[in-house]
Amino acid sequence: MTSIGRAALLGLCPHCGKGKLYNGLLKIAPRCTVCGLDYAIFDAGDGPAVFVVLIAGGLVTAAALWVEFTFSPPIWVHGLLWIPLTTLLILVMLRWTKSLLLVLQYRHKAGEGRLTK
Repeated sequence: MTSIGRAALLGLCPHCGKGKLYNGLLKIAPRCTVCGLDYAIFDAGDGPAVFVVLIAGGLVTAAALWVEFTFSPPIWVHGLLWIPLTTLLILVMLRWTKSLLLVLQYRHKAGEGRLTK
């Protein structure tokens, strides 16, 4: 696995690959505890949420339709199945996609777009 993939998958510092990128489940730490890289330079914006909503929504919808047409369960079974699964899927995917976008920002030295005159 490449250093980019490892850092993104495990939520590690994109510079040293050892410090934690997160302070909690989805909150970015202020800086790396190992190398001191300031994480304030990163801004993933709404990008991770857009990817997650589209991908997870498509997966869960397809699975729910398959279950409905194959087994025809009562509506409460759908709620019991899809609400926790959707929540778990979104949290896991959001953490991974946010990490990936932040690591890629660092690796490619991405910054704000500017118009030159």
